[in-house]
Amino acid sequence: MTILDGGMGRELERRGAPFRQPEWSALALSLAPTSVRDIHLDYIKAGATVITVNSYAVTPYHLGDRFFAEGEGLIKTAAKLAFEAVQEHNKQANKKPNSPATVQIAGCLPPLFGSYRPDLFDSKQAPAIARPLLSAQVDYVDMWLVETQSSIVEALTWHKLITEFTATQTEIAQKPIWIAFTLDDGQLDISTNDTIESDQAMSTPMLRSGDSVAEAVQAMMALNVDAILFNCSQPEVMNSALQVAKEIIDKASYSLQLGVYANAFVSKQSHKRANAQLRQIREDTTPENYLTWAALWQASGANIIGGCCGIGVEHIAQLAQHMAARQ
Repeated sequence: MTILDGGMGRELERRGAPFRQPEWSALALSLAPTSVRDIHLDYIKAGATVITVNSYAVTPYHLGDRFFAEGEGLIKTAAKLAFEAVQEHNKQANKKPNSPATVQIAGCLPPLFGSYRPDLFDSKQAPAIARPLLSAQVDYVDMWLVETQSSIVEALTWHKLITEFTATQTEIAQKPIWIAFTLDDGQLDISTNDTIESDQAMSTPMLRSGDSVAEAVQAMMALNVDAILFNCSQPEVMNSALQVAKEIIDKASYSLQLGVYANAFVSKQSHKRANAQLRQIREDTTPENYLTWAALWQASGANIIGGCCGIGVEHIAQLAQHMAARQ
């Protein structure tokens, strides 16, 4: 089992670090970078074996035109902070310089035109935004994590851009590619949910674009990606997507990792103005409840589990302790 870290933005907010819309978690990179590094280190101490670079909000969607002037520098800062956290962890653990890595760094490749907004996707503009995200992180990361993809075309474009970039970096080995899709949870009504274990997803789980999970999994298998994950959606919709993915993968006798990292947003909130205000966090997404969901995902085939928005250090600590006890 690979344990991912949790969300960065809400953890910054909880600790009183600079955090607001529209900059989201990018604000701390310039105003309080040590807080970002400390959160990475706390996730590692909690048991995360993969931490994610805090570059999710370093896009024009969050920064506007500042992205083109300051973006690459902020992304490099974010990558260095993750690297420093791993180095500090190794130092505290008295690890020898050449000993095997116990914590890896995932380079965050976010939705280029805003979360949950497949309608804004522009393949012609994508390369100009993607290039600094790739070039500023490549020296520090162990894998690429393409996050919160609302459509198949977004994921296909990111894969193409990674492949083209890698072809120009002859001195750097190809890194694993993980693709994380966000699911349509807009019709979910948690008020009628009697048990944590129940899964209220549609019989045909869908991405936010309307693409089916089955189509998305088949498209990613054709690209030979290393892992397919489902993220930044509510916990209740994850299991049916996992089951669909597992069935397709098993039928094809394909070797592919599956993962989940859900968010803690209150249901039925408008996503069209996702960058306008902070969304509310559910009160029932406690570490104990999240662990119950995680056990369900593991039983359905997930071997990569972590947390997204609103899932914090205490959630990852409980998850890691449980998984360690089962080994």
